Amino acid sequence: MINKFNQLVDCSDLGKLILRVSLGVLMLLHGLHKMEPGGLAGIQGMLANFNLPAFIAYGTVIGEVVAPILLIIGLFTRASALVLAGTMFVAVLMVHSGDLFALNPKTGGWAPESAGFYLFAAIAVMFLGSGRFAIKKD
Repeated sequence: MINKFNQLVDCSDLGKLILRVSLGVLMLLHGLHKMEPGGLAGIQGMLANFNLPAFIAYGTVIGEVVAPILLIIGLFTRASALVLAGTMFVAVLMVHSGDLFALNPKTGGWAPESAGFYLFAAIAVMFLGSGRFAIKKD
């Protein structure tokens, strides 16, 4: 019975598509929110706290809008995943540097778990590639 199930679900390209598209759509929603008027102000404020210039916040548009769209359609998948992972790495450092080794008291999970999940999912997509269901396979 297990062998039949394994044969039925043996489609790594479909798994890559599901991971790639879900990561892209979920991150794109974060990015679109930042495209609204004043949407980058919070990031610009955080950058100011680190004595970094505010224009760096526009990199968020690349990491949270452009890269996710490319992931969704399967174009430059590995490079887009690297950009997204880099964006999330910076976000984890900027937003969660104080609670990297903390647990969420309400849920018991890792405090920056959603940001960490985006980061590690992007790294996984970078290593897995686009799969067969993409505009341009890696």
